[in-house]
Amino acid sequence: MCNKRRQQGVTMVELIIFMVIVGVAVAGILQVLNFANKNSADPMRRKQAMLIAEAYMEEVQQAQFTYCDPADENASTASDPNGCKDATLREQFGREANNTRPYDNINDYVPANYQLGTAVRAFAVADSSGNLVDRDVAGNPLGANAAGATLGNASLSGFTTTLTLNEANAFVGSTQAVAGAPDIDAFLLTIAVRYGTGPNDVVTLEGYRTRYAPQAR
Repeated sequence: MCNKRRQQGVTMVELIIFMVIVGVAVAGILQVLNFANKNSADPMRRKQAMLIAEAYMEEVQQAQFTYCDPADENASTASDPNGCKDATLREQFGREANNTRPYDNINDYVPANYQLGTAVRAFAVADSSGNLVDRDVAGNPLGANAAGATLGNASLSGFTTTLTLNEANAFVGSTQAVAGAPDIDAFLLTIAVRYGTGPNDVVTLEGYRTRYAPQAR
């Protein structure tokens, strides 16, 4: 007695179709994984940029906002710019010679003859190659220790920070102050940290600093 079994399997056409479908699916999955891998660092870098902006903002807001330089005899009593005993020690835009961070007054974070609304690299110092590098309050490049070695797993050399000062008219109700004059009573501070080359690769942080205690030291 002969039992014939029907052969089972797939045809060549079915096998080819299966291979094409699987190939397309695998290619799509690999593209998604590749995209996710390339962009997975963006949230981390944005968080780093936010932390940098917050640190710089805190440093500037903690600076004094007095009419006279602390070296003036009347710095603790002057209630207006004319109260300074030495007129050359009236606070103006621009830092004094040999002044180091953290600066003793908020206007020291911008250069002399500063124009309100201008973004400046307030926290950067040129390196040996002449390139501006953002630095921490101790003078070290961001993300590096005193010896220049990278802290953590990634360098922060690609981050650039700017500071912008504007008169906060909403607080003082006046637009009489002249750029560079020491009679501005409130500043709008804007710190922008760029961490990439894309148009949206920037974190902007705004804050205010008022002259609520002009003799505070």
